[in-house]
Amino acid sequence: MEMPRELLAKIDEAITHYPASKRSAVLPVLHLIQEGLGFVSDEAVEWTAAKLELQPINVLELVTFYPMFRREPAGVHHIRVCRTLSCAMAGGYQLMNSFCRAARIENHAHGGHGAAIQKSKDGKYSIEFVECLASCGTAPVCMVNDDLHEKVAPEAAPAILQKYT
Repeated sequence: MEMPRELLAKIDEAITHYPASKRSAVLPVLHLIQEGLGFVSDEAVEWTAAKLELQPINVLELVTFYPMFRREPAGVHHIRVCRTLSCAMAGGYQLMNSFCRAARIENHAHGGHGAAIQKSKDGKYSIEFVECLASCGTAPVCMVNDDLHEKVAPEAAPAILQKYT
């Protein structure tokens, strides 16, 4: 796998922050890869393992455990809807349905762990349920790209998406 020069420089710099053990740099490196490439592919898992002198399974177990890592490309604008208890009770599932309607995404999300990202046919939007966005007191919450939206009524989803056209 050929890593873009700019991304490789960021990764090399991040690794220097972990002089005692390269293993400690796995999460920062994975975040940089996802930020730079859009997702963490099988090739990126292998590359990261080689770069940090680990076994690929040591990297893959992190990528598959943490829901913030994507194993496939997302849409141009990626929506994350919290589904943990306070958000679910405050309307998180209705919010997911509303976003899917507004973004023209066929909703196949049933809330299972590791559910695949769902995308609009035009690739403009993608959506997924995630575990806890750390704002339980302002449920339901979601993120569009890196922007947190709190106390989101389901009927507000179309207006939120208008900001990302």
